[in-house]
Amino acid sequence: MEQYLKQLPKLAKDKHTENKKYFDKLKKKTPKDLDYKMQLIHDDVFKKTDCLKCANCCKTTGPLFTQADIERIAKYLRMKPQQFTDNYLRIDEDCDYVLQSVPCTFLDAENYCMIYDVRPKACREFPHTDRIKFQQISHLTLKNVAICPAAFAVVEEMKKRVVLK
Repeated sequence: MEQYLKQLPKLAKDKHTENKKYFDKLKKKTPKDLDYKMQLIHDDVFKKTDCLKCANCCKTTGPLFTQADIERIAKYLRMKPQQFTDNYLRIDEDCDYVLQSVPCTFLDAENYCMIYDVRPKACREFPHTDRIKFQQISHLTLKNVAICPAAFAVVEEMKKRVVLK
């Protein structure tokens, strides 16, 4: 897995132009059954994916934290929301709350999330490949294929199964 994760950014970069063209075409001519097909592809890929062997998303990127995330996690950690914010978060250039540093503070040595049951919405939904109206987040997917082997696999499978005319 480590070797594959090192190669993933280059693989994604090599496929970027092809993927961008595909997604541009997808936005112009979205198949009516795209959400259904994407759910099947997502499910098939994730049946073969063990996120605990990877955790690259937790090691290399940080989620955005909503106010609801902050309150829920702070309560779980028995802290005041402001204390949680002061200890773990910073405000980024887009004025969003993000982790002060990566890898994620809550990722343990075995790739388990110590706040899994209350993790941020962005973590619960990552890599967003089962999202309704998937074609609307192609810019995000193009970024995620360089981080997440499952997202890369979903896009490759999608290009095979969702043939655009």
